[in-house]
Amino acid sequence: MGAAPLRMGRLVRADVRFHRGGFVGVAVAIFVATMLVTGLGVLVESGIRGGLAPERYTQVDVVVGASQQAESTAPAEPAPGVPDGVPVPPSGDLPISLTERAVLPDGAADAVAAVPGVASVVADVTVPLVDAAGLVVEAHPWSATALSAVALRDGRAPEAEDEVVMVAGPGVEVGVTVFLAHGGERAEYRVVGVLAETDAATRAQHVYLSDDRIADLDPHGGAAQVLGVLVAEGAAPDEVAEAIRAAVRGLSAQTGAGRGDIEFLDSGAARMTLIAIGSAFVGTCILVALFIVAGTLSLSVQARRRDFALLRAVGASPRQVHSLIAREVLSVAGVAAVLGILPGYLLSTALQTAFVQGGVIPGDFALAISPIPAAGALLLVLGSAWGAAAIAARRPARLDPVEALRESATGARSIGLPRIIVGIVLAAAGVSLSTVPLVARGEYARGAAAGAAMVLIIALAVLGPWLVGLVMRLLGAMLRRTTAAGFLAAENSIANSRRMASAILPLALGIGLGLVQVGAPAIVAAEAAAQAEAGVTADLRVSAQAGISTGALGVVSEVPGVTQVNPVTVSMAALDYRDLDGSPMIGEHTLQGIAPDAVSDTLDLRVQSGGLEALDGEHAVAVSTDMVQTLGVDLGDTVKGRFGDGTPLEAVVVATYERGLGFGDLTMEADAVRLHTTDALTDFALVAVADVAASDVRASLESAGLLVQGVGGQKAAGADAQSQQGWVNLVALIVILGYIAIAVINTLVMATAERSRELALLQLIGSSRRQVRAMMRTEAVLIAVIAAVFGVAVAIPPLMGMSIGVSGSPIPALPLGMSGIIIGSMSVLALLALWVATITTMRVRPIDEIGSRQ
Repeated sequence: MGAAPLRMGRLVRADVRFHRGGFVGVAVAIFVATMLVTGLGVLVESGIRGGLAPERYTQVDVVVGASQQAESTAPAEPAPGVPDGVPVPPSGDLPISLTERAVLPDGAADAVAAVPGVASVVADVTVPLVDAAGLVVEAHPWSATALSAVALRDGRAPEAEDEVVMVAGPGVEVGVTVFLAHGGERAEYRVVGVLAETDAATRAQHVYLSDDRIADLDPHGGAAQVLGVLVAEGAAPDEVAEAIRAAVRGLSAQTGAGRGDIEFLDSGAARMTLIAIGSAFVGTCILVALFIVAGTLSLSVQARRRDFALLRAVGASPRQVHSLIAREVLSVAGVAAVLGILPGYLLSTALQTAFVQGGVIPGDFALAISPIPAAGALLLVLGSAWGAAAIAARRPARLDPVEALRESATGARSIGLPRIIVGIVLAAAGVSLSTVPLVARGEYARGAAAGAAMVLIIALAVLGPWLVGLVMRLLGAMLRRTTAAGFLAAENSIANSRRMASAILPLALGIGLGLVQVGAPAIVAAEAAAQAEAGVTADLRVSAQAGISTGALGVVSEVPGVTQVNPVTVSMAALDYRDLDGSPMIGEHTLQGIAPDAVSDTLDLRVQSGGLEALDGEHAVAVSTDMVQTLGVDLGDTVKGRFGDGTPLEAVVVATYERGLGFGDLTMEADAVRLHTTDALTDFALVAVADVAASDVRASLESAGLLVQGVGGQKAAGADAQSQQGWVNLVALIVILGYIAIAVINTLVMATAERSRELALLQLIGSSRRQVRAMMRTEAVLIAVIAAVFGVAVAIPPLMGMSIGVSGSPIPALPLGMSGIIIGSMSVLALLALWVATITTMRVRPIDEIGSRQ
């Protein structure tokens, strides 16, 4: 009579019912992973479909502006064997969001007006002014009121150059005089009209001048920056927008809520940021989740090794064991994943709040909520759970029945030689990647260091049980000579190195990942600050709210005692380059404009080759030594890309300099950069003065309404972007460490619960409860210490390599406080979790615990 087939559904239900503790641990890990991936998925979707609602452009159907994205224009290199002339797909790199207002092509307004379905076109220009209180207000031509729901309450429209219309407010009435400054030059205006107040919240205060006055103030002569379109009766706005995009290349035409994307420059940047953060963060979370779920599931499988041994002994095939474990995991993971979806949407709002506080995205950026992130999270997390189940099932499925029964009683043997070899190879690869910054600079070097950390973490996961066993054998000789608790802890740790490794590895993962996350940005920021401090040789830094005009710069240069004035404008450029494999890429880089004839007493970029005096116009550029390697250029070569306003950039390299972190990767002549910014104003001026006239110069400049500071503590170019990136890293670190903390608690509780019979037996043969608790405390200390050592060991090579490559020092500029918090919190977590788990496990009387299990 043949054996009846195994009924998997019944076995799955029985296993889940009788091993609730282990499956609860798996469920918790899946629940948190789903919550994280769902929340991050919402951020990615919001980068695609979210945005800012229009504020002023509410009375027009379509808003038209130049495209605010730059994509790589470099042709991809054809694959070997592809004939010439065959189209090559463009780069898959994400486009760069332009930080300056892109320029509308000549004749855009006429071309848009000629599109069928367009009834009228209204042009808008924005010019920044500063009121008497030092607040920035936005000035527009009176004709642009047709774009907004504004109405005159009193007075009339502005006509003369000194007339203004303002929104009603305290002290605002027809006939009063107000002072508004443009680029540090103050002018007097008479209020001739007052607009009715609106209940809607606005980002900035708006004033309206005559069209001629706006043309005088605007560096582009009042040329339209944005076009508002009223469609003809019966025409569909979406169809008209599509027709506009087809009629004029390079235009962005938006309707509905998308109109805010053109009104606000930071909307596009926020979109790209959310997509980049969410995509990168999801990958890290999936990797961490795979480690944690695999470790948790491994513990669960170890706790049931006798069950699997009996199944193999009664005829279960390896395929059936694989199927059983997979079904168990997916049945539990499916429920946990569904329960994690709603908290994931709540997490997305928490992440949004955190990013708003860090200035990463604007506060009024709306998230897009749909079922898509939940569906994606279910696929990713359940796929990871299935992969973890396959990994965990390998050992119990491949053992022969006799070996399985033996191992169920004596425990698993150490990991095999092939796994040790793989781990050593990965560790060697991680160390080798850590040395890349020694021979390369720029983005490649920083990317290699980050990759080294992940490779070393994977190597640690592969070698973990073997390393723990090796360390415990070294420490065991000392522990055996201390106390009875030390002797027991040493013997248990050596005999069950796999179980101990499952508790150590999540902690080491958190510590290593945390140190790299906070250390890498800190190394770059410290060197950037040092370069900015050392490179400024001027005496004063002069600025004005919203920027300095050329007229105000002339006033500065004419002050007695001023010997040199260097106007500095900071913008960005999107440059084309090729990746290591030849793929076309595009990268965003800080671009600064300076006066090359005014650097001798104001600025020291530490030029390595060429000379800054050759900077002349838009077709000459100096690049940092970091960019020399990234872009693959040298003196005399040409760099191509786009300025911050989208205008094509093509310039010859005339100099290279070392202090790129402090002053940006690219440097050009001041006017060449300034004219490609939204407002065409200089950010600040570095001023050198005669020693005897320093105080008099400061007083004269302050009396002219300018802001004067010493040059100490000069911020590095791009410091704000680095600060935002640091905030993103901190938020990511908090979320990931929170997940790891839950996993650590989960793992330690499961591992301790598995030892309930062992702890009971120790008490029955004569050990006191105090001795057993002392043994567990010793093990907890061992776990915390070994995890800290492993975590620091994983982080040291990439951080040292990055530090040498960035600053030349082998000692990384780590934030000691944050590093101590990461190591200390993970260690304390291990101690507390194991203490609570031990107390809970030992509540049952030893005789009852022994009698409750086979």
